[in-house]
Amino acid sequence: MRDVDRLRGWPATLNEGPVGLRPLRLSDVRVWRETRLRNADWLRPWEPSNPETPLFRTGLGPYVSMVGTLRREARQGLALPWVMTYEGRFAGQLTVGAIVWGSARSAQVGYWVDGALAGKGITPTALAMAVDHCFFTTGLHRLEANIRPENHASRRVVEKLGFREEGIRRRQLHIDGAWRDHICYALTVEDVPGGLLVQWRRARESAAHGGSPVEEV
Repeated sequence: MRDVDRLRGWPATLNEGPVGLRPLRLSDVRVWRETRLRNADWLRPWEPSNPETPLFRTGLGPYVSMVGTLRREARQGLALPWVMTYEGRFAGQLTVGAIVWGSARSAQVGYWVDGALAGKGITPTALAMAVDHCFFTTGLHRLEANIRPENHASRRVVEKLGFREEGIRRRQLHIDGAWRDHICYALTVEDVPGGLLVQWRRARESAAHGGSPVEEV
């Protein structure tokens, strides 16, 4: 067995209170489609798109194709495609992708949440679990999140978790009909020696006991 097979820790299901991460399934197709269509206006300004094809389609084909690609990449040690859940309900997606092994051991993370469930702390909790899994089980060293400057809600997620801002990537991705700039945020394993989820728990507990407030996203 190659090191990448042994280290990547996949498939993996993670839970913290009502928030969960589990592998994306083909059987999620209908709830995924319904959630995406219902959230089309909420997601469109931030979603990567192919400049040659529509962003949102009503058929099931795009989902089936996406799941097939992500499953293949997961088998190859190149992606960790999760569904975010809240109280067992489908709440969105979180994908760790573009994994590079060798001397880099780095990856990029992206996520989206159902707008109907926004404000419950789902995304930062899920991201904290994913970061810990990637660093301490999968064996990655660095994670990046690239976010449009205008996406203040998504930026708050990474900022409250301690991701560092590392600068602008000009016209990095095709988003909502044009090539858009992104801010690069990053963490390395040295930044969270005790685990990111522990830090996030402490921040929320401090806020609950009168410390600095933590805005839920």
